[in-house]
Amino acid sequence: MKKYIVAGLLVWLPLAITLWVMSWVLGGLDSLFSALLSVTQAVLPQSAYAFLESLRHVPGLSVVVLAVLLLATGIFAANFVGQWWLSMWDNLIGRIPIVKSIYNSVKQVSDTLFSSSGNAFREAVLVQYPRPGAWTIAFVTGRPAGEVAVHLGAGSAAAGSLDPRLEWVSLYVPTTPNPTSGFFLMMPRADVVPLAMSVDEALKYVISMGVVAPPMKGGTDNGGVPPAAVTPVAPAVPARPAAPATPAATAAAEPARN
Repeated sequence: MKKYIVAGLLVWLPLAITLWVMSWVLGGLDSLFSALLSVTQAVLPQSAYAFLESLRHVPGLSVVVLAVLLLATGIFAANFVGQWWLSMWDNLIGRIPIVKSIYNSVKQVSDTLFSSSGNAFREAVLVQYPRPGAWTIAFVTGRPAGEVAVHLGAGSAAAGSLDPRLEWVSLYVPTTPNPTSGFFLMMPRADVVPLAMSVDEALKYVISMGVVAPPMKGGTDNGGVPPAAVTPVAPAVPARPAAPATPAATAAAEPARN
């Protein structure tokens, strides 16, 4: 009976968690939309109050409004006029104490993570952490820069050096099952093993604590041993055949036989 209960739990648990997360997200959007309607009712004339109040009871309207707002903002920010207005907005926010520190920090992180030209969280790798011989999954977030790169000797790699020993990478090592917390490391590129799995597959692997393993992409399985730890076996060298005896050597050996 216990087996059937566990089987039923495995069927319903993913669905229950998915519905709970969706309910939490939709609840937050509805609260934000309700606050926006309250502000709008306070600004517009009294004649529009009844219409705005009826919008509160439309299910899913907050999701539609958010999608339209994001689409309109993206179209506006993609043209020249929108970029100019965004630049003026950034300059205005940059003059407000305390607010500018939070805004600039969040903007730099979001631009780095979500930019199509950036390299942050575009590659999953395998590293030895927290000690040699213990392997974990990490994500490449970029390269050390500034004063840190000078102390690490990574300046020549950033300038285009072909020596991999001089190239350093910045890594984020997530914790499990909550990958939003983790550790920041800087390691030589030579000590990092690239993985063929995607970032989404690596996140699933970390969150599931190794239960949900991604499928193998190319190559053959090596028994779970990391590629960098596999010691290649040198091919066997065939023995050379014995050289035929020369007539002089045969004549020299005859007295010894006698």
